[in-house]
Amino acid sequence: MSNRAVLEVIALDAEDAVAARAGGADRLEVVTDMAADGLTPSPKTVAEIRSAVDIPLRVMLRIADGFAVGDIDELVEKAREMRAEGAEEFVLGFLDREGHVDLVAVERLVAELDGCRWTFHRAIDRAADREALRKHLAELPGLDTYLTAGSAKGVDEGIPVLLAEAARAACGQPGYEPRILAGGGLRLEHLPRLVAGGIDAFHIGGAARPAGWTGPVDAAAVREWRAALDG
Repeated sequence: MSNRAVLEVIALDAEDAVAARAGGADRLEVVTDMAADGLTPSPKTVAEIRSAVDIPLRVMLRIADGFAVGDIDELVEKAREMRAEGAEEFVLGFLDREGHVDLVAVERLVAELDGCRWTFHRAIDRAADREALRKHLAELPGLDTYLTAGSAKGVDEGIPVLLAEAARAACGQPGYEPRILAGGGLRLEHLPRLVAGGIDAFHIGGAARPAGWTGPVDAAAVREWRAALDG
């Protein structure tokens, strides 16, 4: 079994996907509209990326900025479209107005995914109670990852929470079985402390794009992250 850390890179299109793969990414998060922090891409984009690279990709299921579910019927239909296009892994996460997990929406969408693996994204960082959220989601099929910075303000503020949750996972505490995927303002200098604390999966977006979100993923930038994780 490989001890290689997972490096996930945000891809907006096939060009991004090819560059991320060339730089050593293990997996892609496929989204559109980063001005809204990443929404569901088109089925065409998913198909083009699947044809361009051979690494796993997780497709975002989110139709509006923020963490409210919006139109759940529309979201379920998008999930059906993505599955029909061959998507097998997903990213999702919704909160209600009080900051608690919207379990009705999550359960309905997960039922549509029918056992596909999925990530609960950074909605956990805005949750009123992180531990309660984990307990509510613990029995849902397919949940294998939490994308989290440990804080709504990003990894700089959230490292203590990430390390505490990694320690709980290492002890086998219920609700902490899904992998921690650290992301949200992540920088190379964060890696040594996080890796030493037992975190072995990392998510980058802007860090893979030296020209900003108007430019493509840069293979050399991804390769720098890959080298730092492997070294």
